[in-house]
Amino acid sequence: MTCVARCLRLLLALVLLASGAAAWATQRALLVGVSELVNQPQALWLQAPRNDVMLMRDALLKQGFAPADITVLADGVSGSVLPESQAIHEALGRLLAQSKSGDFVLLYFSGHGTRLRDSNKRYQEPDGLSENFLARDVRGTLGADNALTGDLRDADFDAWIQAFLARNVFVASVFDTCSANSMTRSTTAASVIAEGPPDDEVRWRGLRTAQLIGAPGPAARVAMTRPTVADPVPRARYVALFASESHQITPELRLPRKNRNARPQGLLTWAVVEALSRKPATWRDLFDGVLAVYPPVIDELAQRFPTRELPSPVAEGNLDAPIFANRAQAVTTRPVWRAQRSGDTLTLQAGQLDGLVVQQPLRVLATMDDGTMRSAEGTLAQAFNDKARMAVPTALRELPGAALWNITPLGEPAPVALRVRAEQGLPPGLSLEYPASVVAVNEGDGADVRWSAGRLEVLSPMLGAGAKAAPADAAAARRRLEVLARLKWLNQLYTIARDAQFEGFDAAFEVWSGDRLVRSGPAQQVDAKLLPLRSGERAVLNVRNTSARSVDLVIVGIDPQGGARQVYPEDPGETNRFKRGTREAPATKRFELPWFNAEGGRLLVLATPAAPYSAPRLFGTGAGDAVAEVRVRGALQPESERQTFAAMVHWAGEVSAAK
Repeated sequence: MTCVARCLRLLLALVLLASGAAAWATQRALLVGVSELVNQPQALWLQAPRNDVMLMRDALLKQGFAPADITVLADGVSGSVLPESQAIHEALGRLLAQSKSGDFVLLYFSGHGTRLRDSNKRYQEPDGLSENFLARDVRGTLGADNALTGDLRDADFDAWIQAFLARNVFVASVFDTCSANSMTRSTTAASVIAEGPPDDEVRWRGLRTAQLIGAPGPAARVAMTRPTVADPVPRARYVALFASESHQITPELRLPRKNRNARPQGLLTWAVVEALSRKPATWRDLFDGVLAVYPPVIDELAQRFPTRELPSPVAEGNLDAPIFANRAQAVTTRPVWRAQRSGDTLTLQAGQLDGLVVQQPLRVLATMDDGTMRSAEGTLAQAFNDKARMAVPTALRELPGAALWNITPLGEPAPVALRVRAEQGLPPGLSLEYPASVVAVNEGDGADVRWSAGRLEVLSPMLGAGAKAAPADAAAARRRLEVLARLKWLNQLYTIARDAQFEGFDAAFEVWSGDRLVRSGPAQQVDAKLLPLRSGERAVLNVRNTSARSVDLVIVGIDPQGGARQVYPEDPGETNRFKRGTREAPATKRFELPWFNAEGGRLLVLATPAAPYSAPRLFGTGAGDAVAEVRVRGALQPESERQTFAAMVHWAGEVSAAK
């Protein structure tokens, strides 16, 4: 063998070694469609799930999935295993056994869902209900809301997802079912399943447990084996799309509309496949595409069924990760907001609460029907609390109105940046969630912080000026500056929405001793009657939603040691959309605050009614390294300004009022 040949072989070996597991990573999918509930009246059956799984299978094949790596469980599909509860668990087990670090897994479910009380759940929902996917063999006991067999509960799905994540597998889930957006952690479903003429029938996915009848067989729920993970795994490699919010039902109907060859399809499934045809690069691009095709169908359904509350899709997880790949690193580290064009004006569903300021430079992205993209730069003309406007860049004005419009900032807004006077330059490795940032300033330029001679001193009164300068090497300075930058943005958020409130949403600050409530008061008016805490007492936040709308809610804090605390959503991979509640059936949840135990603690509560067909908003409140990989914000909303609730609790040295 010649020297050149040996060198080439060595080079090839090194390339293969460097590529490692990524070269052998596999994309797999489990597609489950339940049309027939064989132990239930045929009036409760669906038509579309068998069509949904095949439509999704064809779409995945076009995305590069191998036929052998797509498992289908569905009734009415030739060669498929029937989608009974035991078979679904076994298929999940086989998929988990096959999966290795670096793989990608899609879990897809189409069919009926229901809700019931489950006191055994680790995470209790604000409305006290557990979401369930109904397998083909589901049985119920009339009048007993918690007696079901043949169902897969949200706790089951959460256990499987955690098991995949523990193996370093990227998990994407799609739930085309009602009661969907808590499936991984309704107005009650209407009793009428099918409406409309036979040739254009609409069937609604969503059942009450009382509608399900029993059948010969075990009366008690048979516990299915599900995996266990010792410690929860951060959801950096996770994304999920849901057909509706938890109180809503979702339709199946002939799609696409006015097409002679249309077949019954679940609306979310059809929308996902339509969005995939635009060649999205990220999960956010895919979800934006889904949101874009919903309105015409929803408008038609609203005219046909005016008393129905129609579904609004929900997304959670690392939406900026590349689609169908195992990579937690975001394609972009800055937010992307959808916009609506009217003439030569673009209206964004983002505003000052999201970190936008007038004259801020932005990049405008226009995506055509065939997936091609054009972009141009522009500046923001107007910024309100909840929305903003800018002119369509001249280079894009000739594009058709059917284009999808997205807008992303070119940089962080200067007015909210932490201004640091640093003699030796800023410490390396600073990492912050938009819009928080750190900038170096010169002497006399109004610094918030001074870092000099290995000591860090806070100068801004809003950030705690007056405290003794603390020693800080580069690593300590980096951590402290990141916290101070987040704190400056939290203060700015509260300044924008100070003491705002909307009817039906409340947050109470409570003081408990053991299992006894000692005292409480509105979070917007915490004073010396509530703080300081005495020996043996602990702080609790009680959130209550009776607004008849779901709510985008963020609760974050800074502990007395200066650490960032994420309270809600607790897991950064979960949606922050708080459930809908009414006066008759409120959605409530108590949040323990063990870290809020000394002077210096701060707590921000920020909420706004959720907009239909939008992604939940996090208001730029990412609170740590785990959160930095999860960016769920921005989408289209009605023209009217949404109301806001804001409260800041500050345990200062002498508490006289909430700051």
